[in-house]
Amino acid sequence: MFSQQPLFEMRDIVKEFSGVPALSGINLSVRPGECLGLCGENGAGKSTLMKVLSGVYPYDSYCGQILWEGEELRSRSTSDSERAGIVILHQELMLVQQLSVTENIFLGNEMRLSCGRMNYPAMHQRAAELLARLKLTDVNVAAPVMNYGNGHQQLFEIARALAKEARLLIFDEPTSSLSAKEIEVLLSIIDDLKRAGVACIYISHKLDEVMRVCDTITVIRDGKHIATHPVATLDENGIIGLMVGRALEARFPRTERQVGAVVLEARDVSCWDVTNPQRKRVDNASLQVRAGEILGIAGLVGAGRTEFMSAIYGAYAGRSVGEVWVAGQVVHIAFPADAIAHGLCLVPEDRKRHGIVPQMSVAENITLASLSDYARIVRVDSDSELATVEREIARLRIKTASPGLPVASLSGGNQQKVVLSKMALKTPKVLILDEPTRGVDIGAKYDIYKMIFDLADRGVASSWCLQNCLRFSV
Repeated sequence: MFSQQPLFEMRDIVKEFSGVPALSGINLSVRPGECLGLCGENGAGKSTLMKVLSGVYPYDSYCGQILWEGEELRSRSTSDSERAGIVILHQELMLVQQLSVTENIFLGNEMRLSCGRMNYPAMHQRAAELLARLKLTDVNVAAPVMNYGNGHQQLFEIARALAKEARLLIFDEPTSSLSAKEIEVLLSIIDDLKRAGVACIYISHKLDEVMRVCDTITVIRDGKHIATHPVATLDENGIIGLMVGRALEARFPRTERQVGAVVLEARDVSCWDVTNPQRKRVDNASLQVRAGEILGIAGLVGAGRTEFMSAIYGAYAGRSVGEVWVAGQVVHIAFPADAIAHGLCLVPEDRKRHGIVPQMSVAENITLASLSDYARIVRVDSDSELATVEREIARLRIKTASPGLPVASLSGGNQQKVVLSKMALKTPKVLILDEPTRGVDIGAKYDIYKMIFDLADRGVASSWCLQNCLRFSV
């Protein structure tokens, strides 16, 4: 059982961006050995609140007070917070792609010899032990992180947090790229941490995970505290009602339709590992998708789902072979531009690296793939472009103060909506969706599902990569 005295308290936290309030007087506390579930829609302020707590937003950039074991904590950086014992696992991957797995796990926390040089043998051994704890035993810890997919990289981030032996661990959407088996391993580790007296904050839109591992749930909406309750007094529908402020009649706006002719067919697609050309990641895989059909492609982390779809789309970095047919014709796709020209569009798994241009505005990201539609000889019809952008923002309920704000200023779920809107504007024959609801709240998922079903009703075929279920068609 956890202690009755809080490990930390946040009192009346206020945070603004360019005069726009993101947090409005939030209060929060967690006791040693307690796991607090922090719930809210995309853009509610969850990640902002945790960045205040962890020192990403330093003292004096916000109003309010943070107490750590009764003493005020004034972190000027994440290093200050980590010295106190606070470690955050960010929703967006924070790995250095060119460095090795070991170097990322111990970045800023390196083991050193007496002469000051890094003790690589000891770090390699410890990294392997941490990954084994996460049931990941097939990783070359000396290889660059870029050689591994999102699911593996998510586990590397978790290993890095565990390496710091924190007193408070903040998990911000930690399972968004993990399979059911890996999720259960992580939740079991959190149970162990709680028994050892480590406090945890768990942020997730997967409410079954929140109910499974958390002791208390706090809900925030539009930067305001809505409620804090023991988890035993709530169910999923109750949490959803507090999050969205309304009853959600249905979570899946499913519609029935007649499927048409085969639009996309891939035959005998094989992909070889980027770093080990002798190993196949995909072995003679084939699929067919018909007009108006939504085809699900499921598999565990490392099963080859993303590699398979990337090869079809012309985006796979390694060697691949196979035939791709679109509307009954063999097509040659060497690059994504070729795929788009043939009516294939992809919503990638990693929106941060492959889906958005962070420095560009929300509007510029939405119309980036279809900018030629607004070209008028030597200029862009900005009025027509803006009208499209405003329509898409309203249709998908993208939370942004202005279409001109940098897309990087949006929450992860709203960035995902921008990527979906960008590709849907190309009116594709086939839309490939790789984990399209990763890091997205229940209300936003409804909007995304509705958009996908609307496209299917118009005859667009969809191929959906996802985890934790059997291969299926709907």
